[in-house]
Amino acid sequence: MPAPRLIVFLKAPRPGLVKTRLASDLGDALACQAYRELTKTVLAKLPPLPHVELRYTPDDALTEIQPWLQENWIAKPQGNGDLGDRMHRAFETNSPAILIGTDCPTIEPTDLEAATAALQSHDLVLGPAADGGYWLIGLRAPCPALFEGIEWSTETVLEATLTKAKAADLSVHWLRELRDVDSLADWENFQLKYSK
Repeated sequence: MPAPRLIVFLKAPRPGLVKTRLASDLGDALACQAYRELTKTVLAKLPPLPHVELRYTPDDALTEIQPWLQENWIAKPQGNGDLGDRMHRAFETNSPAILIGTDCPTIEPTDLEAATAALQSHDLVLGPAADGGYWLIGLRAPCPALFEGIEWSTETVLEATLTKAKAADLSVHWLRELRDVDSLADWENFQLKYSK
């Protein structure tokens, strides 16, 4: 199997578009600043990796995403549709592949190495998030059913995905559970750990 492409889903750092839950406590401007810091932290852990693709939204955001591009990385728009549509599209054009977001700053290169190794013998790799979602999904081949009929941004995402994986007879490998930065408490904990 060829080395999987690493796909990073991210948004243009625009106030009001990013970290909306955090914005209810911090306001749009500070939440946007938090998003920039989280994204910078996650991307800083990736440069040694080849085959990195930044998938951004909205589709007119390339100039805002370009400062995050590293040498040999590429950037493409996510396109239309809900999150499931956009994730399936990314896997459809890049398989095998591993997909992450930028909400989980505790991800480490070793997690990505573990996901890459697991795809050698499993159809699906999942990194469970403490909020009921997942911080990483890896696929050997596209599987559109995994992304259909999911209530995104709810605590049932991981459970629903696993149900669909079983129905599709996919072998699943689990990574460690991590926590996204979504709440004010999460953000304060991130600052304590990463602020210098």
